Amino acid sequence: MTRFAFDHVHLRSPDPDVTGAWFVDNLEAVHVRRQEGPSSLRVVLDLGGLNLFIDRVPASTPGVPPAPFLGIEHLALAVKGVDAIVEELRARGVRIVMEPNNPNPTTRIAFVEGPENVRVELLERSAG
Repeated sequence: MTRFAFDHVHLRSPDPDVTGAWFVDNLEAVHVRRQEGPSSLRVVLDLGGLNLFIDRVPASTPGVPPAPFLGIEHLALAVKGVDAIVEELRARGVRIVMEPNNPNPTTRIAFVEGPENVRVELLERSAG
């Protein structure tokens, strides 16, 4: 067994409920739990097997700069039918950052923008 195993990705939001609802409504995340304390709020989602923690921060908290930038730049989700998914998301008003394209013969990708400028790659691989 390896000593390290992936556990979660942590997002910050002034409104974790709204941010979490976006991932549930648009990317089929599953709401796991909501934990509220006297001065804290965390929404926990399952996003395609990924534990996604969304914690409340003040609205004045600085956001991420426009991509590209150093550090973690985006989340990537494996999908089937990327073109149809992009059209569904577009119809819901989701901002498409990069239209579907093929960076190589066996991969088709697109990027959408989530809450707090989180970029999400939709990635479809085919046998090559």
